[in-house]
Amino acid sequence: MKRAIFGLVLLFITAMSYAQDKNKKMSFEVDGKCEMCKMRIEKAALGVKGVKYALWDIPSHTLSLIVDERKTDAMVIKTALVNVGHDTKELKATEEAYAGIHPCCKYREDNTDDSNKH
Repeated sequence: MKRAIFGLVLLFITAMSYAQDKNKKMSFEVDGKCEMCKMRIEKAALGVKGVKYALWDIPSHTLSLIVDERKTDAMVIKTALVNVGHDTKELKATEEAYAGIHPCCKYREDNTDDSNKH
């Protein structure tokens, strides 16, 4: 009986480890304005272990990702983004991190589209 229970538990644990996706697609909104923001956002996302692909679209402010769920999750990535000065819906960059971005990238001050400047 103990072997049967142990076998079922082992089977369950094995199944759960395969339930996480090695190539999970996800996307979410990240605040920014221009090409410099794009480079900073993509670099921060790609710097997170488990992120395989990152593309930030300037007009929609959407960051599209392919990640290994076994190594990271959305909140880890969002934390990396706010650390370089870019807000997400769930997390806001500190004033210090935001102050560190280039003056033309200051998306909180106004809503103008400066995507053609860089």
